[in-house]
Amino acid sequence: MSKVIIEQLGKVFGKAAPGTPAALQDVNLSIEDNEFMTLVGASGCGKSTLLRILAGLDTKSSGFASCDGRAITAPGAERAMVFQHYSLYPWLSVMDNIKFSRQLQSNRENLSSSDVEAASGRADALLDLIGLRKAASAYPNQLSGGMQQRVAIARALMGRPAMLLMDEPFGALDAQTREVMHDLILHIHRMEKTTIVFVTHDVEEAIYLGQRVVLMQPRPGRIHSIYPVPLPAERNQEMKHLPSFRELKAEILARIRESSGMATDTDLLGKLNQTAEQA
Repeated sequence: MSKVIIEQLGKVFGKAAPGTPAALQDVNLSIEDNEFMTLVGASGCGKSTLLRILAGLDTKSSGFASCDGRAITAPGAERAMVFQHYSLYPWLSVMDNIKFSRQLQSNRENLSSSDVEAASGRADALLDLIGLRKAASAYPNQLSGGMQQRVAIARALMGRPAMLLMDEPFGALDAQTREVMHDLILHIHRMEKTTIVFVTHDVEEAIYLGQRVVLMQPRPGRIHSIYPVPLPAERNQEMKHLPSFRELKAEILARIRESSGMATDTDLLGKLNQTAEQA
């Protein structure tokens, strides 16, 4: 189980000057067990900060955050994080990168041979899940960016976390590879039944992956709106052409422009026409 409760969460970095907006303010959110939730919003809205607080990598300034009734104050084995940059160990093979955390645990705790064998079986299963069985003995510099990110995801899943926190994990990949990774992470979500919180700047990505899309707004960072996604659990790329998908994407993009103070196309056209008339 991995239900998350966030109440009146706030974050201020350092000694901010008077009047400086908080990174996060009065954030209230619940994340259900086995949910796939995506977070979007303009730069500076606090998406990654919120994710790092959930991971225990940053501390909150106010409010409360819990996972299964236990306050989040530090990293925990029940929560794993995947970053945009893969951070694989270049001197380790794919298999050894995946098993690295369990090997450290084995060295610290003197795990039994049966536990070590179970860990190897888990790594084997993850290799099959991410489709890299043939690359088990390869090294990171022999892999594409998409393949390296698959390894990073498998490594995060090695300890069977209840929650997977993903901070723009596909941001550095090309469009075709991103689509492949989208379908892979949806497959992983179905198979592992892990709660996923996924930060992205790409609204289309957020809708395609998420069961709910949380829109955050900046200055201070807070929740603007939450959108249920009108798509079935089993998804395919053709669904991006559905009217309901396009309408939701347009709605969220409009709200992002509005919340960040960006002018709409209509506003810009009006100003251009007015300037032309005055000239």
